[in-house]
Amino acid sequence: MDGTKRADVKRRLRVSIVLKKDQQTGKLTEGIVKDILTNSPAHPHGIKVRLESGEIGRVKKIIV
Repeated sequence: MDGTKRADVKRRLRVSIVLKKDQQTGKLTEGIVKDILTNSPAHPHGIKVRLESGEIGRVKKIIV
């Protein structure tokens, strides 16, 4: 799953996100979802989340 649909992203899920500062390089950061920040049902660049570490970014991959 690629993380563009809000219904696929749940709290406590392990995901890879791209941070704002890493958008140019596409470097991914892995962590556990603490909060879902995007309100719309879908977003083409990924649902914005806050990880338990406090980092904020858009979900690029959901790790199962």
